[in-house]
Amino acid sequence: MSLLITIDTVPDFAPKEALPAPERLISGNPSFKTWAQDASKGEKVLTGVWEATPGETHSIKGIIYEFCHIVSGLVEIEEKGGETKTYRAGDSFVMKPGFVASGALSRPCARSTSAFMTEFSAQSPAE
Repeated sequence: MSLLITIDTVPDFAPKEALPAPERLISGNPSFKTWAQDASKGEKVLTGVWEATPGETHSIKGIIYEFCHIVSGLVEIEEKGGETKTYRAGDSFVMKPGFVASGALSRPCARSTSAFMTEFSAQSPAE
């Protein structure tokens, strides 16, 4: 098994489809698609592509670090108690544990993403 993983931003397999939890929906009728492409550390490190349709939801990271690279579209993220930031295709950002925000999409957006739960040791051997 290779330890170098290429993330396909236009995967040719069916995604997992989902809707936001009712308590996280702010406005609109967004839907989500996830193309999971790698999992390691006992499913605590997940990588793939995520896509959403227009709408606004709450984002609550809990114990998760999430690195995102926008592939297409744009997202506006308003951190609780902070300013609104806009990310477009080609931009990257990280949401750290404890991050709480609202995210609004005025048009479809796709991003490659890696989510890391903080409950594993960085010194563990690679899986």
